[in-house]
Amino acid sequence: MPSRGPSLEDLIGIEHSKLGFFQELRQTIEALKDANTQSAQRRREIAAILDGITDIMMVLSSDLRILSVNHVFRQTFPETPHPEGLYCHEIFCGDDKPCANCPASASFASGDICRETAIFKIGGRNTQFEMVASPIHRPDDPESHILVFKRDVSREKEYQAKFFQAEKMATIGMLATGVAHEVNNPLTAIFGFAEGLRRRMPALKEKVDPRVMEDVEDYVATILLECRRCQDIVTTLLTFSRQKTVSFAAVSLNAVVNDTLKLLRSHLKQRTQAKITVRTELSENLPKVHGDEHQIKQVMLNLLVNAMDAITGPGRIVITTFQSSEGVVCLSVEDSGCGIPPEHADKLFEPFFTTKRSGKGIGIGLSTCMSIVKKHQGDITVASVPGHGATFTVKFPVNTDTTT
Repeated sequence: MPSRGPSLEDLIGIEHSKLGFFQELRQTIEALKDANTQSAQRRREIAAILDGITDIMMVLSSDLRILSVNHVFRQTFPETPHPEGLYCHEIFCGDDKPCANCPASASFASGDICRETAIFKIGGRNTQFEMVASPIHRPDDPESHILVFKRDVSREKEYQAKFFQAEKMATIGMLATGVAHEVNNPLTAIFGFAEGLRRRMPALKEKVDPRVMEDVEDYVATILLECRRCQDIVTTLLTFSRQKTVSFAAVSLNAVVNDTLKLLRSHLKQRTQAKITVRTELSENLPKVHGDEHQIKQVMLNLLVNAMDAITGPGRIVITTFQSSEGVVCLSVEDSGCGIPPEHADKLFEPFFTTKRSGKGIGIGLSTCMSIVKKHQGDITVASVPGHGATFTVKFPVNTDTTT
């Protein structure tokens, strides 16, 4: 018997089955389209968030190779359009080994978020960065990666340094005012009584033993001399600390040196006992500079204190004033201390950069000096041989105002 073909019911069932399959397929395709649309929208949202980040952002491998960067990195290093595969320290330090205190290395080692602040030379200028390194944990990827953010805080550090310096000077000014009131009153009384004794000594000469009278005259003269010296010290301290409007006039660098040494006389005497000698070589007939005496004294004070701090044993400090062949007036402070390592030479004047141990300074002295000197249209240069000392030279334009 010939085989019987599919019945009508069978054909209808097959068509219904096909129709159901295509409906499910269409629903699946629609769902995939929706998911793809949502994924693309999500990717755009993430891209917009990343574009809104103004910090340098990098993803590093365990050997500190760059895997990916954001647009800020590319804007900061336009000369490196394809940084992927390069080492992080190659780009930021130009070195073939990781940076000291690298937060990425510390984060890899500890598995925690690590923070650090460092100075890098980018585009010909020193830039301070706050860096945050955070581990990236992905269950589907056994290799660990690190996400690094670098935020430029150079201007913020500069403002902080100015604030700390202003706060320090305000505190010194307040203390100096108190010292002046507390010291000047008894000092005036001592000076007055000593002067009274000096005036009465001629009447006592015939009534007192000559040897005793000679001692009394010597004592009175010494009291008067030391009273005048104390008055000079208080006046000089007030000059350094008084908060006043910046006023440019003709300033003698030789007078600045002498006033600063007078203020530090006691401290220098202690260092002299430690076999540190201080010598001055001040040029005669030195032209005056156009500037603010109060601020120039701050520069001299900072340089001299730094020179003393750089010497740990016997040594010498030489303070020199002269006029260079270019016509500028120069003040140099030379010490025989520990010197400056070459890698630190271009960072000395950055706010909060310091090589001193904790408690000896916070790194705003030299940055303040540079700021003051730049306001005076001058410059500071440093020459140093590690282990053999350093010489800081400040250059000021000559005062050309003939009315002062």
